[in-house]
Amino acid sequence: MKRAKQRTLRPIKPRNPLALDPLLQKGGAHQRVDKRASRARQKAASLRRADEQ
Repeated sequence: MKRAKQRTLRPIKPRNPLALDPLLQKGGAHQRVDKRASRARQKAASLRRADEQ
């Protein structure tokens, strides 16, 4: 009979220290500032208000 293969555990890859930098956490999703985006936000807000009533 054949022997079962021994599984070797791979070493855990260290995290990127730059990805955890507090200054980089300030970024994220930004809002659009053009006219179309503001009108879309207004429309979504009015639809939410209509659903609540």
